Amino acid sequence: MNVLNGMKLLINISLPLKDPVPIFSLVLFIILLAPIILRKFRIPSIIGLILAGMAIGDHGFKIIEKGSIDLFGKAGLLYIMFLAGLELDMTEFRKNRNRSLVFGAFTFFIPLILGYVVCMYVLHFNFMATMLVSSMFATHTLVAYPLASRLGITKNEAVTVAVGGTIITDTAVLVILAIITGAAAGNLNTQFWVRLSVSLVVFATIILWIFPMIGRWFFKKIKDDKTSHFIFVLALVFLAAFLAELAGVEGIIGAFLAGLALNQLIPHTSPLMNRIEFTGNAIFIPFFLISVGMLVDLRVLLKGPEALLIAGVLTVMALVSKYLAAYFTQLSFRYTPTQRNVIFGLSSSHAAATIAVILIGFNMGIINEHVLNGTVVLILITCLAGSFVTESAGRKLAIIEAERKPAAEDTSERLLVPISRQGHMEPLLDFALMIKDPDTHTPIYPLAVVQDDEEAKQKIPLTNKIMEAAVMYAGATESKVQAVTRIDLNVSDGIARAAKELMITDVVLGWTDKNNSTTERLFGSIFGTTLDNVLQSVWETIYVCDFHYPLNATKKLVLVMPKNAEYEIGFLHYIQKIFLLSKQIGAKLMICCNTNTQKAIEAYLQQFKLSIEINFKQFDNIEELLLLAKDITKNDLVMVVAARKGTLSHRPYLDGMPGRLSRHFPAHNIVLVYPEQQEIDYIEAGVQPEDLTLAPIQEQLANLNKLGKAVRRILKGKR
Repeated sequence: MNVLNGMKLLINISLPLKDPVPIFSLVLFIILLAPIILRKFRIPSIIGLILAGMAIGDHGFKIIEKGSIDLFGKAGLLYIMFLAGLELDMTEFRKNRNRSLVFGAFTFFIPLILGYVVCMYVLHFNFMATMLVSSMFATHTLVAYPLASRLGITKNEAVTVAVGGTIITDTAVLVILAIITGAAAGNLNTQFWVRLSVSLVVFATIILWIFPMIGRWFFKKIKDDKTSHFIFVLALVFLAAFLAELAGVEGIIGAFLAGLALNQLIPHTSPLMNRIEFTGNAIFIPFFLISVGMLVDLRVLLKGPEALLIAGVLTVMALVSKYLAAYFTQLSFRYTPTQRNVIFGLSSSHAAATIAVILIGFNMGIINEHVLNGTVVLILITCLAGSFVTESAGRKLAIIEAERKPAAEDTSERLLVPISRQGHMEPLLDFALMIKDPDTHTPIYPLAVVQDDEEAKQKIPLTNKIMEAAVMYAGATESKVQAVTRIDLNVSDGIARAAKELMITDVVLGWTDKNNSTTERLFGSIFGTTLDNVLQSVWETIYVCDFHYPLNATKKLVLVMPKNAEYEIGFLHYIQKIFLLSKQIGAKLMICCNTNTQKAIEAYLQQFKLSIEINFKQFDNIEELLLLAKDITKNDLVMVVAARKGTLSHRPYLDGMPGRLSRHFPAHNIVLVYPEQQEIDYIEAGVQPEDLTLAPIQEQLANLNKLGKAVRRILKGKR
C-alpha cells in the first residue's frame, strides 16, 4: 500500500514545484554540482549558479515556482554585504577611507552623469525616468566578492577600496531613490527631509554604537555556548537590515554596517568566524545567486528592436561607466592594471540594488516594460562579466602578493599550549590561534603532562579526553593541531622536554599557581612554583595567561614594558605577536614604555611599513604599574612584559608580578610575556644596560649574540 501511495505521489508531481522539500533538494544539488562541472571548463562557479537559476526559473523551464526561494535569496544578499563588512581590515579601511571616498565619488558621479546624457539625449526619457535609470547605473552589488574572499585577496587595498566605495555609492543611490519616490508621490516637503535625515542618523547610531556594546556584553556573559554566538550574530544582521528599511534605505546598508559594528568582536581566526563564512558560502550566498538568475528573461530580446536597443545601450553604459570609474581610481592612486581590473570586476555587477531601483520605478509608472526587461539583461551580462574579470585579475593579484611575501625562516614558529584541565583549554587555544602567523603551516601543540606516580594509569584516560576536546575545538577553525601527551616526574619538566623535542618557539601557559592551596604555596616558596621552574628551563617566549572572559570582548590592549625591553633578544618576536593579537581582536593598542623603547617600536613599524594605530604613554618605572589603573577599564586586556632574573630588562619588582597583578586586576584578562632569552646571565657577566646605546636594534642583537659566545668561552676556560 505504501508503495502504491508513493507511486501516486510521483505521478501527481507537476511543474513548477511547490513543495519545499523537492525544491530545497533540487537547489542543493545545483549548489553541489554546478561548481564541480564548471570547474573543468575554468568557469567561475558564480556563473554556473546564475545560469542554473535562469534554467529552473519562471523564465526558463519553470521547474520551481516563482518566489519559492526569495527568502533565502534575500538572506544571501544580506550575507554578502555582512561578510564584506566583517572581513574588512579595519586598520587598512581607516587608513584608506579617503581613497574609498574618492572611488565612491567616481563610481557614483561618472555613471550618473554619463547615464543622464545617454538617457536624456539618446533614449529620450523624461526627467524622472532619466534620474531613476542614471542612478541605477551608479549602483552595484558585490556578487563577485566571494571569489575575492576565496582567493585570499580581501586584505589588498584594491578590494578594501572597492568595498568601501560600494557602500558609499549604494547609500547615495538609495537616498536618491527615496527622494525620487517622494517627488513622484508629491511628498517632497520639509517634513520629508526632516524625517529622512533623523531616521538615518538614529539608524547609524544604533548600529555603530549600540550594537558593539550589546555584542561585547553578550560574548562576556555567554562564554561557552557556540551555537548561541552564531544565532546572536545572525539576529543582529537581520535586525540591522530591518532597521535600515525603517530608516528609508535598503537592508543591504544595514547588513554592511552590522559587519563593521561586529568586525572587532569576531576575530578572523575564531571558530565563530569559520562558522559564519561556512554557512554563507554553503547555503545563503548560492541561494542568492540562483535567485538572481531567476530574474533573467532572455526572451525580452525578441520583443522588437526597441527592447533590444534599450537592453544593449543600458548594458554597454553600465560596463563602460564602471570601467571609467576604476580607471580614474587607478590614475589617482597609481594602482597597477591588475588592481584596476579587480576594482572593476567587483564594482561592475548589477543585481540587488539595481533591481530594487528599477522595480520601484516600474511599479510607480516612471519607466516602462522595455526598460525593466533591458535591466534584467543588464543584470545577467554584468554579473557574468564581473565574475570573469574578478576571477582572472584576482588570481594574478594573489600570485603577486604571494611573491612579495618574504621567504620563510629556516625555523618555523611552533606554539606549545600546556593544558591542565578542560576549563582552561578554549581560551588558551584561542590566544594561540590569534598570535600564530597565518602564513606558517606548522600545527599548534596542545600538551598534557601526566605526573609519573601510582595514579598515572587512572589519569591517562581523562587526559586523552581533554586532548580530544582540544583537537575538536581547534579543528573548528580549520587549523592544524597535534596533541601531545607526556608522562614525566613533574609538570615543569614535561613542558621543558616537550619544548626541546618539538623545537617550540612560543609557550602559552595558564595561570595555574594562583589558586593553589596553602601547602602548595609553601612548597612553591621553597622549591619554586611551576612557572618559576619553567622559566629556568624553557628559554623561548612564554605567555602566562589569566582569562576571565573571551578575548573578542576586549576593547583596548594595554601593553606595559619595562626599561631596556628593546634590548632583549626576543623583543621583535613578541612585539610582532602583540601587533597580530591587537589586529585579530580589533582592539585599540596602548603601549606604556619609555622614550627609547618607543623609538625602537616606531623604527620597527617604519622598517616593515606596518599600518598599526598605537597610542604611546610615557612610562619610565615599572614600579609605578598600579598608577596605570585609572587608564584601564574592565574590558581591557592587560599585557605586562616581564623578564627572567639576570636579564637586561629585569627589575626585582617583576619577580612578584603574577601575584601582584592577580590582586590588583582580579577581573581583568591578563597576559605576562617573558621574552626569548639565551641560557646566559648577562648582568653577572659584567655587562650593564647603561653601556648599550639604542642604535639599530638588529646591531644590538648581533652584539648580544657575540657577547653570549664570548661569555661561553670564558666560562669554559674557567672550568
